Amino acid sequence: MTQVARSPRPEPVLTPSDSPEYVATARMTWDEWLDWDYEGGLTEWLDEWLDWDYEGGLTEWLDGEVHIYMSNTDEHQRIVGFLSALLLLYGQSTSTGVVRTGGYALQSAQGHAGREPDLMFIGAGKLPYKQSRFMSAAPDILIEVISEDSVRRDRTIKLLEYQELGVPEYWLIDSRPGQETAEFYLLEGQRYRAVEPEEGIYYSVVLPGFWLRTEWLWAADTSVLAAFREITAS
Repeated sequence: MTQVARSPRPEPVLTPSDSPEYVATARMTWDEWLDWDYEGGLTEWLDEWLDWDYEGGLTEWLDGEVHIYMSNTDEHQRIVGFLSALLLLYGQSTSTGVVRTGGYALQSAQGHAGREPDLMFIGAGKLPYKQSRFMSAAPDILIEVISEDSVRRDRTIKLLEYQELGVPEYWLIDSRPGQETAEFYLLEGQRYRAVEPEEGIYYSVVLPGFWLRTEWLWAADTSVLAAFREITAS
């Protein structure tokens, strides 16, 4: 069978940004973004374009324009790592679902945005929608960890997008020094309702039996295994 040669992939044109929320933009289609992002092309370009090592920060696609964000802080990554490990252990031990972290995309309800949430818990019933490079339906739980450049994006823009998509639970963790807070939103009808933790403990509605002590988020020495044992022993 004769193979048809593929056309060379166009190189992205990066435009510096004055926005405090992202460092650059680039125009490209949804498929081009998936190709560049998941094959490492954007990171290679940014290493050459910026004066510092980019280290693979977040990129997201919005109506044909890719926004390229700053790399995350150590505290941000520590919280994401703790929650992803804890939910992964719980999901595997109970066969309730899987975890995906930033770098795996989520398509918005109207297809106009491609987000890369810090963490998503995909329940067993939603696994058919988990494609190789992006999630095409609402995960059961979405978690965003706020950084200095993501306050408006996480608190307002993404909250409304995830609400429209029908994500049952949205956890919003503020990792900024001196502003450590944990907010939890539960979808009721078509709108989110803020849910207050009970004496510092949040009980998930979507993931029965799973709960979280918010103090675990702020302690750098919190043991994932110890937290998991406490949850499953209750």
